[in-house]
Amino acid sequence: MIIGREHEISILNKKLNSPKSEFIALYGRRRIGKTFLIRNLFEGKFTFKLTGLANATLEEQLANFNTALQEQYPKLKFQNAANWMQAFQQIKLVIAKSKQKKKIVFIDELPWFDSPHSGFIPALEHFWNSWASARKDILLITCGSAASWMINVLINNKGGLHNRVTQKIKIEPFTLRECKDLLKHKKIALDDYQIIQLYMVLGGIPFYWEAIEKGSSAAQSINQLCFESNSLLKNEFTNLYKSLFAKAERHEAIIEALAKKGMGLSRDEISKASKLANGGGLTRLLGELEESGFIRRYTPFGKKLRNSLYQLSDFFSLFHIRFMKGQKTVEKNHWLKMIDSPKHRSWSGYAFEQVCLAHIPQIKKALGISGLETETFAWRSTQSKNGAQIDLIISRRDGIINICEMKFSINAFSINKSYDAELRNKLGVFKTETQTKKSLFLTFISTFGLQVNAYSGNVQNELKMNALFESA
Repeated sequence: MIIGREHEISILNKKLNSPKSEFIALYGRRRIGKTFLIRNLFEGKFTFKLTGLANATLEEQLANFNTALQEQYPKLKFQNAANWMQAFQQIKLVIAKSKQKKKIVFIDELPWFDSPHSGFIPALEHFWNSWASARKDILLITCGSAASWMINVLINNKGGLHNRVTQKIKIEPFTLRECKDLLKHKKIALDDYQIIQLYMVLGGIPFYWEAIEKGSSAAQSINQLCFESNSLLKNEFTNLYKSLFAKAERHEAIIEALAKKGMGLSRDEISKASKLANGGGLTRLLGELEESGFIRRYTPFGKKLRNSLYQLSDFFSLFHIRFMKGQKTVEKNHWLKMIDSPKHRSWSGYAFEQVCLAHIPQIKKALGISGLETETFAWRSTQSKNGAQIDLIISRRDGIINICEMKFSINAFSINKSYDAELRNKLGVFKTETQTKKSLFLTFISTFGLQVNAYSGNVQNELKMNALFESA
């Protein structure tokens, strides 16, 4: 059963029924479910499928190809392909013998085939340009976790594959709703508050959620996945980046710099904190991390594009750096003992903000402005005295700005006198510094809503966590 992915499935089925040959490039970070989607959607319909080997030589990749071909067509006799031109010639032969209406060729982990001097890309170019594209019955699906390679080498290819990809599909993390559906499919009964706690650690990565066991609370599951001996995610951080990027220590340095600054950092600040030169190399590294879904780039309210900030958006990376990095030995039930500690409270507040930022379409729907043109920003005051920062601003075409406060708590959140004064100062400083003429709506997004008191009446919109679980 495929959970979610309705939009992606619709696109893939449309291409399956297209009256011409189609070349699809599917990409997304490791563990996101790319292969699962294709294999389950087209189960039993493949004309040929092949998966690359990580860190393998040309000879090993070709041996892998020859084995896959013979296993899928045991009644046919093939000479072992000595190079990729011969390999694609043999793919042509099995396609020609197929009686399927649409011949589906699936090449998974495509970037791993492109080793130095392998000749793989020229062979792929020749296969598509000289033969497959002229037919009307081929669906070529290529897939890769190295998003930067998929974008730069395949989709934006300047050579023989320029503009040859007919459809690109980026597989995004699951939303809270999709994670809840996955747990329901596994017959795991957790309420929204428990699911949000898991999301703050795991993000929307299906592979991580598949490992959650029935009968465990969110805290128990986090302890099992991250802190027990031989836990699934113990070495995930290092393996994750090394599997996607060459010289991954540079990418990790950027991630660690961003983990220390919730509001985000400018290029100059990233360069200084990570000790990486602020040049074209840094541009490429940031682009690779952004395309892979680990960081987001945004322009602060009232600023120009050159003032963009970068923010860590990968939940597990943040959790690893805050709680797992450097932990050589941990006591039993480590995470359960961390709950409600100052370090835990600080992290959970920030992580919940990130959950909200990952569900802006759901927030807009709950506010009744889904069909309205909007822009989202963050903002930081330039004043050193009475300064302020706002992590989510929704600027609307109808003359309203939603100033969003996001609060994670175990009960209804209570605005006290001092916090009310802080909120008034924040709105006042924002109005003064930005000179906006729009009306400001103070908007609260919290787990269990606001406690009604003398100060809660100043809030224009109030959303509880269930709004984040709606379909967009």
